[in-house]
Amino acid sequence: MAPSFSMSPSSKTSALVLALTIALSAHSVAAFYLPGVAPTDYELGEAMRVKVEALTSVKTQLPYEYYVLPFCHKGVNLQQQDALNLGEVLRGSRIYDTPYSMTMGEDQTCKILCQAKYDTQEIQAFALMIEEEYRVNLLLDNLPVAMAMYAEDTTGAGPTTKLYDTGYPIGHEEKDTKRQTRGGKRPLFLFNHLRFTILYNEDKNRNKVRIVGFEVEPYSVHHTYVNQVDFSQCPNQQAGEHGNCNLQTCSKQHPVGVREQPMIIDPRQKGKTEVIWTYDVTFQPSNIRWSTRWDTYLQSADDAEVHWFAILNSFMLVMFLSGLIAMIMVRTLRRDFQRYESKEMLEEGQEETGWKLVHGDVFRPPILAGWLTVMVGTGTQLAVSMVFLMSFACFGFLSPANRGAFMQAMLFLFVFMGMFGGFTSARLFRMFKGTRWRSNGLWTAMLFPGISFAIFFTLNLFIWGQKSSGAVPFGTLFALLLMWLGISVPLVLCGSFFGYRKQPIEHPVRTNQIPRQVPVQPWFVNSVCSIVVGGVLPFGAVFVEMFYLLSSIWLHQVYYLFGFLVLVLIILFLTCCEVTIVLTYFQLCCE
Repeated sequence: MAPSFSMSPSSKTSALVLALTIALSAHSVAAFYLPGVAPTDYELGEAMRVKVEALTSVKTQLPYEYYVLPFCHKGVNLQQQDALNLGEVLRGSRIYDTPYSMTMGEDQTCKILCQAKYDTQEIQAFALMIEEEYRVNLLLDNLPVAMAMYAEDTTGAGPTTKLYDTGYPIGHEEKDTKRQTRGGKRPLFLFNHLRFTILYNEDKNRNKVRIVGFEVEPYSVHHTYVNQVDFSQCPNQQAGEHGNCNLQTCSKQHPVGVREQPMIIDPRQKGKTEVIWTYDVTFQPSNIRWSTRWDTYLQSADDAEVHWFAILNSFMLVMFLSGLIAMIMVRTLRRDFQRYESKEMLEEGQEETGWKLVHGDVFRPPILAGWLTVMVGTGTQLAVSMVFLMSFACFGFLSPANRGAFMQAMLFLFVFMGMFGGFTSARLFRMFKGTRWRSNGLWTAMLFPGISFAIFFTLNLFIWGQKSSGAVPFGTLFALLLMWLGISVPLVLCGSFFGYRKQPIEHPVRTNQIPRQVPVQPWFVNSVCSIVVGGVLPFGAVFVEMFYLLSSIWLHQVYYLFGFLVLVLIILFLTCCEVTIVLTYFQLCCE
């Protein structure tokens, strides 16, 4: 007779929950995509929407909306923008539709976007943007347009590497001083013809295609035509198709080349300047998979050898400090302990010497103990936020395809990590015998965010004055205030409440009632030297990686070397710990 088994009701419930969890997990694994980065499948002949993000420049760092210049906008609702997340708004992104018409799989040559006649003021606006090196950032299937470049291996043995330069310039200022317009100024070329190359990967089993590349080549062409042309009927029509919209400089049989007469604009010219905007579209099959289509963008900002060299340099600094600490611990402390434990030192009336003299004073609360606890609490909040942020970034949750996600995650993590800051600040505050924990919690919640918000608001006023799209709207400012006062401050106070209720941290030795007099200190242990040494050494360990990080921010490049950044942050943490130990020991020895 086969044995029978019975299950209790609780066991049956647990088994059912476990089975449902496994089933749901299997389903989620089969269809998991990060938010905002799910692929889009296109069919041949399907229309595609080209969007534009902003005009950006590495010279001014002030982004502007695309339609601040009189570009073609027929059929575009300029009052309607794409929904943006908080990070995109803070970056100055403003995404609009464009009149470009593209159909999957259909090559198009010399399509007329529009014809416009600009007055002197509008030409001056174009000229100013060209001189300030502004670039246009178009988007197709969430991919930014880029100009392809090719870098050859310096040794000559390796293959040629394809790199991307994101965006394309509005125009070009002639560097040849021999060619000058009236008034002695260099001529300005306006890029009014774009040649788009769309790379796609085809899934033959599903008869679908996915976009894996969006490239552009800008040209400056002074378009001409013979007969009278009704350009109101020409937008998104190929030049010369069905005998209409004929251009002498561009047609299906005669595509634009580099030898065409350029479109030169003169901001001092009186009267109207006619500009005809055209573009080409070419589709190329590619072996690049959709999951790796960002690799070329990321590779453009990658220089692994320099990063490894910087990490090796920082590691050598850590090893030097570790050796210094080991020397202190092995030589000095051992000699001190041997002297203290000797029988001669234990004789009655023998005074203590060395660093042990100050053991009864080192845990005395400092003069500005409250401010110290506020700084430590804020630092803890920043450190915990950074740990979570780097963890999410290293696991790929902050993809560059999801624009603004990094900045948005950074803000939300700092806000929700307020409890850690309040808890740490209150624990230290009680250790220093403080009693006004509510005031301490409020200062922890208000000091650093308040200073940061004041600086941000002041700079935002100047950006408003420049009418830049980087200016944060009042609605977003109100949302930031709400996050700060409605979420961060209560969490910090909650952490302070629990931190102050815990038992205070006990010191290993008693503090003397009467403070001992500190002798005159040598020059190398004063506050200025300690601040300089304590700041230079950690900075020297991370300055190379910080250079790359800040360059990526200011030059509008994609930074995605979070593995290197985590290693550098670990080295920074070790360097700060070791510098603190060394400086504290020398300070105590001198006192």
